[in-house]
Amino acid sequence: MVDDLSIVRAVKDLQTLLRSIAPTLMEGAWAFATLARGKPMPPGLNPLATYQEAEGLSLLLDESDLARSALPHAFFCRGICLNVNPSLYAVGLLAAVSDVLAKAAMSINIVSAYHRDYIFVPSARAEEALALLKKLAAGPAAKK
Repeated sequence: MVDDLSIVRAVKDLQTLLRSIAPTLMEGAWAFATLARGKPMPPGLNPLATYQEAEGLSLLLDESDLARSALPHAFFCRGICLNVNPSLYAVGLLAAVSDVLAKAAMSINIVSAYHRDYIFVPSARAEEALALLKKLAAGPAAKK
């Protein structure tokens, strides 16, 4: 049964979504770590996100958890929250975001959750990515 008002209010129109994004840098620095299938997660970790893959568990951990865990990890990054509530059926938002950052030769990792989407970018390029996404939200007038 679907009666959650947030689903009803979630936006599908791409242009409305693009004008509505209000990207902000998330606190902290992160990296993606992996834990082999069947191995228990070290105690005391507080992953921002997890995903079960065929190879094992992927975790998005902050620097302190990474240091304590000794897990294999890669892609030191900062997170950017788009601060818009897209419908889970919306088409094109992440493609537009990805396109802007790809044109800047920036690698990204996207985490989509129930209410929002998060873009993880290389730590050294976080401010640049934030500026590009704000420009995207401003629309064509900002591109001149």
